[in-house]
Amino acid sequence: MKNIIVPVDFSDTSVNAAKYAIEMAKNIPDAKITLYHVYSRISFSSLTSKDENSRQMVTEAELKKLKTNIDNGFEGISCVAEAGSFVETLADYALGNHADFVVMGITGSSKISHVFMGTNTLNVIRNISCPVMIIPPDAKYKGLKKVVFTSDFKDVARTTPFASIKKILDIFKPKLDILNVDSEHFVELTPEFKIEKGAMADKLGAYNPEFSFLRAYDFLEGISSFVETRNMDAIITVPRKHNFLSQLFVTSNTKKLAYHSTVPIIAVPE
Repeated sequence: MKNIIVPVDFSDTSVNAAKYAIEMAKNIPDAKITLYHVYSRISFSSLTSKDENSRQMVTEAELKKLKTNIDNGFEGISCVAEAGSFVETLADYALGNHADFVVMGITGSSKISHVFMGTNTLNVIRNISCPVMIIPPDAKYKGLKKVVFTSDFKDVARTTPFASIKKILDIFKPKLDILNVDSEHFVELTPEFKIEKGAMADKLGAYNPEFSFLRAYDFLEGISSFVETRNMDAIITVPRKHNFLSQLFVTSNTKKLAYHSTVPIIAVPE
């Protein structure tokens, strides 16, 4: 059974992500979806356990109402509401319930919107143990027939989570492209890139991937052009972990993709 968790805060973006997940689940045998909401814990001495239970019941009732409005005939949907801190509570729930995916929405085109609307999604990517599928605000599920896996082609054998990537490919059975975007690419690959390509082919050769090495000075522009011209349905990426200051002051490729991609991104933990 494939267990898909969809965090819902009742915003249009999260509801659209839930709709996407439902249509996707219809094409996955034995899939089930959990609409999941985390509400903040209130620390007042006057707040009784009865009050807490009431908050949970109200939230679950709202989730069930949403489920009725969007299930579109899919019966494998449950609703869960828990109190706590969003990222930590979701991570614990996903781990304890053996989640195969977390499906989330993301919004924000301005810098200030990035901070407020995207923080939760990007923090989930960094802290959760299963793949996170990021759904753009207006995305509609049309199948995942063609996916591109972006790789920096550095120490491929050691740093690429091949088991998780293979699991995704086995579920959706798409045509696989493997893309590297780098400003140093010329007509001929360097010996270093040839070695890493060989390591990648050794691990993913069963999926008959097509390799592309694109010379571009802007990573986002390069992959966006590739996705558009090749009509890709999703991007698979492995976010690299950086130190805290780097995360604050440097915009990573994963962040760029998350805010500007027009197709879903599947972020796989390193």
